[in-house]
Amino acid sequence: MGRITVRRPVLRLSASGAPVRRPDTLAAEEPLEIRVAGKPLTITMRTPGHDFDLVAGFLAAEGVVARAADIATMRYCADTEEQNTLDVVLSPGVTPPDDSMTRAFTTTSACGVCGKASIEALRSDRPYEVAADPVRLTPAVLATMPERLRGAQRVFDRTGGLHAAGLFDADGGLLAVREDVGRHNAVDKVIGWALRQERLPLAGTVLMVSGRASFELTQKAMTAGVPVLAAVSAPSSLAVDLAEDAGMTLVGFLRGENMNVYTGAERIAL
Repeated sequence: MGRITVRRPVLRLSASGAPVRRPDTLAAEEPLEIRVAGKPLTITMRTPGHDFDLVAGFLAAEGVVARAADIATMRYCADTEEQNTLDVVLSPGVTPPDDSMTRAFTTTSACGVCGKASIEALRSDRPYEVAADPVRLTPAVLATMPERLRGAQRVFDRTGGLHAAGLFDADGGLLAVREDVGRHNAVDKVIGWALRQERLPLAGTVLMVSGRASFELTQKAMTAGVPVLAAVSAPSSLAVDLAEDAGMTLVGFLRGENMNVYTGAERIAL
């Protein structure tokens, strides 16, 4: 596995003193090629670490797998110099991704890719119905999550350059946290962890993300059966549309005791 952080020289400028040259710690960004039965599927730019979770979560979000037993093996390919190619063998009876899913381009760490083109396409492809999830949360519990997520960001403390996704239970207990240069990768890593732990669907949980709530992150949460998605920053309009259509609760601008509840306010116990 590649390095999570790297050291690079930097010229530090400040108004209070002379320029200083010193090493700086950066979050690593390296490509990961995902293959299924030896056939290239996609290349994503990610921070090395928890690669098996990342790939499992990506395949779950794309509807290729639904449980840990759907994956027979995962291994780094021996035909590459570094551990930046991971091959997945699906279990017998699991339908491999078709050619239309193959990514002939690099997925950047900034945006990721969405396998579904519209909300209409997603309506007929939902493994779990989150609308029926009866979980209820208090604003006080939600208010603790950003600080708890930030406190668990070990690599961010060293670099200041990573997104994070954290999975919480209804009482505010932190179940899992993952970091990555790509916010979509961080979410895939959490979902992949849950799949490999046989915890899907993620009923009664809250997925907290350190940035904004995009359509793609909302899609991934919905596909994993997450009833509540919370974000430190703003959601997009399409994320709100999807969350409302799916019956999810979407919380944005969650900062301390302040928050905006965009959809699913019935789950917030006021």
